[in-house]
Amino acid sequence: MTHTVEKIGGTSMSRVDALRDTLFIGDRTGSALYGRVFVVSAFGGITNLLLEHKKSGKPGVYAAYASADNDHGWHEALDVAAGEMAKAHAGVLDHPADIERADEFLRERIEGARNCLIDLQRLCSYGHFRLAEHLLQIRELLSGLGEAHSALVTTLLLQRAGVNARLVDLSGWRDEGDVSLDDRINGAMAGVDPETEMPIVTGYAQCAEGLMREFDRGYSEVTFSRLAALTGAREAIIHKEFHLSSADPKQVGEESVRKLGRTNYDVADQLSNMGMEAIHPKAAKTLRQSGVPLRVTNAFEPGDPGTLIDDQPADAAAVEIVTGLDIIALELFEQDMVGVKGYDAAILDVLTRHDVRIVSKVSNANTITHYVDSSLKTMRRVEKDLATLYPSAEITSRRLSMAAAIGRDLKGLSVLTRGLQAIAEAGYEALGATQGPRNVDVQFILEREDLQPVIKALHAAFVEDGASAIAKAA
Repeated sequence: MTHTVEKIGGTSMSRVDALRDTLFIGDRTGSALYGRVFVVSAFGGITNLLLEHKKSGKPGVYAAYASADNDHGWHEALDVAAGEMAKAHAGVLDHPADIERADEFLRERIEGARNCLIDLQRLCSYGHFRLAEHLLQIRELLSGLGEAHSALVTTLLLQRAGVNARLVDLSGWRDEGDVSLDDRINGAMAGVDPETEMPIVTGYAQCAEGLMREFDRGYSEVTFSRLAALTGAREAIIHKEFHLSSADPKQVGEESVRKLGRTNYDVADQLSNMGMEAIHPKAAKTLRQSGVPLRVTNAFEPGDPGTLIDDQPADAAAVEIVTGLDIIALELFEQDMVGVKGYDAAILDVLTRHDVRIVSKVSNANTITHYVDSSLKTMRRVEKDLATLYPSAEITSRRLSMAAAIGRDLKGLSVLTRGLQAIAEAGYEALGATQGPRNVDVQFILEREDLQPVIKALHAAFVEDGASAIAKAA
């Protein structure tokens, strides 16, 4: 196949009118417009309103409905979401007929969802039915509204510009629900010819597996990767608002960062572990196993090839990215641990039960420390459960940070030693450091307030002075 499958994130979608003139069309004419399948996310901020705010946790429609003592909260939340969706498409569509069509589509979907939720509420007023058993389906129904809306608006926008765009709605609205993801995609794409038309595909796909059960809000990348694999795409492309760079420009300065240009799936996995997702790990696995290379580009610089992610080894050892995140260090000290099995398994069981994501861990004869991505509130519940299991153990949770130097090949660079030196020379202290034998990342444990200056110091040592560092190592 010669087509590509390309995904556009929510923040970029809010400027889809600008993308029409660059990414979608640009200087292309005729057949050059086609051979591209686009998977779109909801407009920026809409999924937060439909579900809950991803960072602050502020309730959206779903959260208000799931915990409602009365009807007013979720009805008002749905009205707010509908208003913002209408505002989003009015801001990018120019033609009155297109705005009217989008208004009608939105009204039909919003009122359909409202009636569904009312009916479910009424049904669950009977003792034989439990609302909790249907919450996952409600979450998926609401998520699908955002992507179906943005896909329809994008299709109208492009059709008005003379592009043979086609809406491919995978959201399963008033459709049979008991189909697999593969069947959903194959059925929707059966009559589509990417060489003569431009499919605009919803990032959410309704299927029997229930994408949100496993992936929650990472579902659009799962849809994107599966679509690329099933259609045999030449390349999968993710368009972001920025280039995949050697560090966050806000932390080290725009003049200091460098576009990666090329890396591999190992690095992408390490980035995901550090909360800096180039792509969801399960989506990356799908592309990797299907032999489809991934490219990450800046949506607003369509002439730049961006960064290619594949399975090729590095030409030379180098630190490619320096990043970091805030963590909690959960430490369990037990004098009687030496030689006794089962402590680690029990801790993992408790962390899993509380849905705590483990970033890394270290252990010695009588102490096990898990570095986790969680809140202190959750960790207090974890501590309580562990104290019940091990009443004589000392259990503590401490707010820290982790910086990481990541690359396809770090062999021979003495990253651990030189990283510790760079941190010390900058006037800071590493509380711990680890490097695995695979030589793809080195992690430094720090006080939370030291993270940003340490990232800057490590970036200066390994990336900005990278050429001299490689020469010295050689």
